[in-house]
Amino acid sequence: MSRWFNIAGPCQDDIHYMLSPTARLPDLEELIQQRSYFVVHAPRQTGKTTTMLALAKQLTESGRYAAVMVSAEVGSAFNHDPSAAELAILGAWRNTIAVRLPKDLQPSAWVYEEPGQRIRASLQVWAQASPRPLVVFIDEIDSLENETLISILRQLRDGYPNRPENFPLCVGLIGLRDVRDYKVASGGSDRLNTASPFNIKVSSLTLRNFNAAEVAELYQQHTDDTGQVFTEQAKATAFDLTQGQPWLVNALAKEVVEKMVKDRSIAITYEHILNAKEILIARQDTHLDSLAERLREPRIKAIIEPMLAGLELGNVPNDDIQFVIDLGLGKMDPLGGLTIANPIYREVLPRVLTVTPMASLPQIAPTWLTNDGELNVDALLQAFLVFWRQHGEPLLKTTGYYEIAPHIVLMAFLHRVVNGGGTIEREYAIGSDAQSATAKPNAWIYV
Repeated sequence: MSRWFNIAGPCQDDIHYMLSPTARLPDLEELIQQRSYFVVHAPRQTGKTTTMLALAKQLTESGRYAAVMVSAEVGSAFNHDPSAAELAILGAWRNTIAVRLPKDLQPSAWVYEEPGQRIRASLQVWAQASPRPLVVFIDEIDSLENETLISILRQLRDGYPNRPENFPLCVGLIGLRDVRDYKVASGGSDRLNTASPFNIKVSSLTLRNFNAAEVAELYQQHTDDTGQVFTEQAKATAFDLTQGQPWLVNALAKEVVEKMVKDRSIAITYEHILNAKEILIARQDTHLDSLAERLREPRIKAIIEPMLAGLELGNVPNDDIQFVIDLGLGKMDPLGGLTIANPIYREVLPRVLTVTPMASLPQIAPTWLTNDGELNVDALLQAFLVFWRQHGEPLLKTTGYYEIAPHIVLMAFLHRVVNGGGTIEREYAIGSDAQSATAKPNAWIYV
């Protein structure tokens, strides 16, 4: 059977190229042995679900535990009604457990009596009847909000002292964010700011990206299956562009081997990877599009805006900086300073911000081209000055990032310039200039 690079949902080892799903979280089995409750948080499509499904299966097959991964997502439709959310969650859990655990490890019945107690009571009855200690991983926990979220966290905390005979030996909460960042106001940005409803957690773990060797290993699986080679430079380029972000690593390879170079006798070169990068950025698939939604959040804007402007962050809470890092948008550079997580995101973010200005641009005659179709830099500068005098001020109002609105309009203009071919490369970071304590954004046009 053929295998493929996966960019949607959990990996399945019979049809997908995949690495060891538990290698990036090596401490989990020890936490389970210690009867610990913990949190695993990481950005979307980094492999959380694949990892936890594999771990649950591994634990159950060991004969020592009844381990299962369930989801709280169905309860998010009832964030205004905790009682209805409990019923929806328990119904979904029962269906999932019926598929993922053998009959003798499944619960005989859930307890549907007292609202606000159903999760605790059902897990208690199941633990008491189970021939093995229970290990329960709860995915999408941070899709819950308000009293629904707090109620479920408190029920888990209430049952915790009774483990393992009367409550799950181990519970893991899986989501995008750490407990302190769970929302308590529907659609808003208010947070718990504390782990107190789940202060029984022993550890908060995050799932790291692939390293360079793992990217090479994943691509080598394709070579082993098909004979099609990724050159060393192609593998290195893929890692440099993605910094090992799993979805991006798979998406680049998928674009190349399934669409660009179907002939397996042709080696994949770094030029193929660079072309695939441009296609992904221009197409803005679901994963990249979800980054755009984040840019609208005030906490994110407060950090990304000065970063793009090359300014100091100012009085930004430490939690907000960590939030940007946890979401996978940023990382702390080894040389110091917060930077965008990888070169592909570095291209996506400003392009997202320039969508409205670009749509608002009037037609612009390409006066910056010579008769031979080459770029005349002086003519380009003159064209921009004329454009700015006529249209600059109205366009400044088309973006919510007011501190960098001139830069965004400039980028929109440059994108119009390179629309017939070429790329714009950007660099920006927080306070990396030792003398001025700022780092101004730069852009280069390649045509």
